Amino acid sequence: MQKIQVNNLVRSATFFQHAGISIVFVFMPIIAKGVTDSIFEIGLIVASFSFAQILSEIYFGRHSDKKGTRLKFIRIGFIGCAAAFGLHYFADDITLLFIVRIAAGVATGIMIPAMIAYAYEANVDKRRAATVISFHALGWLAGIAAAGFANDLKLIFLISSAFFVIGFIFTARMPNTLQEKEIEPGTTKRVISKNKYMFLSLLLRHIGAAAVWVILPIMLIEKLGAELYEISIVYVANTLTAFVLMNLMASKIKISNVTKFKIGIGCTTFVFVGLAVITEWWMAMPFMALVGATWAFLFIGGNFHLMENNPRSTSTGIFSSTISIATVIGPVISGGIAFLFDYTAVMYFAIAVIVCAFIVSLKIKK
Repeated sequence: MQKIQVNNLVRSATFFQHAGISIVFVFMPIIAKGVTDSIFEIGLIVASFSFAQILSEIYFGRHSDKKGTRLKFIRIGFIGCAAAFGLHYFADDITLLFIVRIAAGVATGIMIPAMIAYAYEANVDKRRAATVISFHALGWLAGIAAAGFANDLKLIFLISSAFFVIGFIFTARMPNTLQEKEIEPGTTKRVISKNKYMFLSLLLRHIGAAAVWVILPIMLIEKLGAELYEISIVYVANTLTAFVLMNLMASKIKISNVTKFKIGIGCTTFVFVGLAVITEWWMAMPFMALVGATWAFLFIGGNFHLMENNPRSTSTGIFSSTISIATVIGPVISGGIAFLFDYTAVMYFAIAVIVCAFIVSLKIKK
């Protein structure tokens, strides 16, 4: 009964954590367009958040293992996010927007690796942790839906801040469990070397994906005539599918974690083949559902494989920071390609780089 209660607290905190992030993240290209007309500068603004996350996740993920505690990092992250995302409300020029995006990246990086490790360690049957972690997908769904209902690019910042405050309240009831301290020097370098093919394939996959996510909301509005709430509908298809599949992985889907990861990488290719040829906004929905499926496979497969074989918060921090590195590189490349060619050319780039990612992933051993 105690384990069920702890899991429910972690589910709730995870839900509000990712609802707070997603309500702003999905619409950031459109928000950035309000302070600059340059697609390249929009790419830089989107990338600034992830650049801050890279350093934050690696640093604080490692320190979570060194200290042997997760909860302190989780709570500090929630407080920092409530402040940083709330301050977006006042960012009405490009300089201020850069500053608050960097602050938000640092704050989210403090808590994300610790939260994943905490959820994993709270379960004796580690597969059950997938049902807890799945609430990050449900949180993304709620955040995106809330943005659509709000239909106001200023109001969403206040809602985001409120989500983090609520999430922090749930963490106040979570037990401060202690883990064995991982203080051996050179751990980060060793984890990267041991799992280099996983991290490289993840990096390549997410460079392609992140390149597309910068231009997709703008493409849906400018080229396909979508409204803000219709963009929310498209993205909900993604997160709902991810949530369902992550829960199925706890009981029904019993393939190895490495195989899950490879499926997630390879099948992403078909997403961008489809998005390259759509002619109406609603046609993006089945391909975004496929994104959710691929994300569920690679996120659960990759993180669980790492936590089974490496210091947990350190390895999940590197996993998350690899995604953040890609989210720095991808938007910059996207801005350049869209400036020189068009939005469809970005899709072709994503297809090519993700095929390379899948080839690399084949070298990962179980």
